[in-house]
Amino acid sequence: MTALPSVTTVEVFHPLTSRPDAPEFHDLLGVLNDGVRAAVDALGWSVHFTASGEVGADAALAAARDADLLIVMGGEDVTPTLYGATADYEDAGLHRPAADIAEIAVIRDAVARRAPLLGICRGLQLINVAFGGTLIQHLPPDCLHRDPGADPFVTTTVAPVPGTDADGLDLASPVRCTHHQAVGELGAGLTVVARAGDGVVEAVLHEDAPLTGVQWHPEHPDVAVDQLTALLERMRRQLERVSRSDAVAS
Repeated sequence: MTALPSVTTVEVFHPLTSRPDAPEFHDLLGVLNDGVRAAVDALGWSVHFTASGEVGADAALAAARDADLLIVMGGEDVTPTLYGATADYEDAGLHRPAADIAEIAVIRDAVARRAPLLGICRGLQLINVAFGGTLIQHLPPDCLHRDPGADPFVTTTVAPVPGTDADGLDLASPVRCTHHQAVGELGAGLTVVARAGDGVVEAVLHEDAPLTGVQWHPEHPDVAVDQLTALLERMRRQLERVSRSDAVAS
């Protein structure tokens, strides 16, 4: 990574292109994918989507290595066996193990290559699992993390963790989130930089690589588009720092 591209390319990893077993959920995820596309388009960059659960780990890795910036999207609950748990938890949903395995490979490879990566919601949870962390399998229903009604999203706030460096993350604006699982035991090399009012982990950074995970949805249509574009621009700055470092090293 010694020369920056003229057009920044963003590879977005999501589990599936269709869900006959969960059409309403699939439509909801499609709206969030559209939010990513709109934010990347607003910056004049190029975006491509890879359905990790359909192409497998090798193809997902190839797609990641052809892009400048990487995003791992939300979706179903992370496969419990990947963090040493079972599927007999309250409100257990569908799992997509092929997607989880492929995206964990992408996450680990991104850290090894120092490629900027953003994990959103499930993406944050996969980051944690990728480095040996665990998940809280079910949060009790409350207004902080999801709404049991027709619209599962809630508007909430997050707070920075005292004594940590959020590296330019906006932790002041209200966010939209919906999740019933959360980071449990923290994975190796990760730092928690934001929590919800009840202490649930809301954002993590990697200690050495340009890896960021947020539990909220900056791509949600009810938040300003600049919430995600700010994260994308931050990733672009990370790419520039890595490129400068590589140039000095060579």
